This record gives sequence, structure tokens and C-alpha cells, in this order.
Amino acid sequence: MRELLEFLTRHGSSVVFLFVLAEQLGAPIPAIPVLLAAGALAGLGRLDLRMAAAAALAACLVSDSLWYFLGRVKGQPVLRLLCRISLEPDSCVSTSRYWFRRLGVWTLIVAKFVPGLSTVAPPMAGLTFMPVWRFVWSDVVGSLLWSGSFLAAGFFFHRQLEAIADSALTLGSRLGVLLILLLAAYIAYKYWQRRRFIRSLRIARVTAEEVRAMIDTGEPLVIVDLRHEEEVARVGMRIPGAIRIERDGPIPRDRDVILYCT
Repeated sequence: MRELLEFLTRHGSSVVFLFVLAEQLGAPIPAIPVLLAAGALAGLGRLDLRMAAAAALAACLVSDSLWYFLGRVKGQPVLRLLCRISLEPDSCVSTSRYWFRRLGVWTLIVAKFVPGLSTVAPPMAGLTFMPVWRFVWSDVVGSLLWSGSFLAAGFFFHRQLEAIADSALTLGSRLGVLLILLLAAYIAYKYWQRRRFIRSLRIARVTAEEVRAMIDTGEPLVIVDLRHEEEVARVGMRIPGAIRIERDGPIPRDRDVILYCT
């Protein structure tokens, strides 16, 4: 923490801008420690808190606006690209759609506090053709709440942060090794969980040809189209006879159920 404080003192709010911009663009670079350190420096009178907040807001607006317009122009491929980077790509798209359906414009306000949703929310806003003015004001509010929270925490608890930094220094390299091992264990667990999920999907999957044959032989079944309405409208293709949970209600229980998604 001491080295970070000294680096911030020398380079000021430009460091805040670059770190926040990189994180919001999707790079694996944590910006929260930088925001905490900037707040601590402001508490010590060595950095202008308003300039740090303005730098963080500008970085969020630049990165989020870029993702918003990419989502609006390119649509689903952009969202899938971001979700492939995620440790949980299988639930990434569905999770972001769930929050947009439930919270609407408020999703952008709370997104930065939810890991994984921060980068996905702006292109999802573009994909759903959210008006630009609504996107801008909600993104400004969400960015100020997120960056302001950590800047304020650093400002009011700067002495405690210094004490934590001193304690970390006494542990030396052992702390770093422990953190690396914990991170590696978490990534390995998520990878194993994902491989198990993919194996279960392979067992349960059927091809379009197999479904066609089941329909031709009169086998009782029901097809449930799980795609979001925006995606159906964009592709312009509906499955004849398929039901949609949002529109058609409960799934029949007296026959085999085939789920269709992307």
C-alpha cells in the first residue's frame, strides 16, 4: 500500500483514470485498491479528492460508452465475447438478462458493485436499445456511487489502511504466496465446476435432426424457447409450436420437454 500511495502522489489522478479505464474495459486489473489509496491520499491532504472522483467518472464513461455502442451495433456477439472471458460463461448472459428484466435502468446503477456484471451491463444496454440519454444518466449515477464509495472509504479510514499496509509488510512474501495459492485454488475449482457442467450438457443434448424425427413420429413433446424477446426480434426466427415461459405460462408436465437456447 505504501508504494501505491507514493506512486499516486507522484502521478495524481491520471493513475486513477488509467486503472479504472483498464478494469472497466475488461482487463484483469483491480481498480478498487487504487481508489482506496487515492481516497487515503486525499485524507492526508496529498491529493485532490474532486480530481480523483472526476478521473474515475471520466474513465467509466469512456469505457462504458464504448461497450454500449458496440452492443448496439454488434449485438449478441459482443456479449458472448465478454462472457467467454468470464469464469462462468454459461450463466453470464442469462444473469445479465435477468437483472435487466428485473431492474431495468437500475441495473447500470448497481452493476459496478456486482462482479462480472460491471463489464456486461453497458453492451446489454446497447443490445436492448436503451435510449442514449437514459444510459448516460444511469451510468453517471452508478459510476459516482461506485467510485465515490471507495474513495470515501479511503478518505475516512486512511489511518487504518496505513496500519493494514504495515502489517502486510511484516508478513513479507508469505502473504503473497498465500494469496496466489487461494486464487489458484478458486480458479481450479471454477474450471472443474464448468467442465462438469459441460459434460452434463453433452449427455442431455439432442440435435435439431433428432427433434425433427421425434416430431415426425408423433412422439409427445413440448419445445420451450428460452431466448430473450430482443434476441428473437433481432434474429427474426421463431420455432413453430414452441412456447415461451414469459408469454405462454407454465410448462406442460405430461410430456418430454426440450429446451432451446443459444
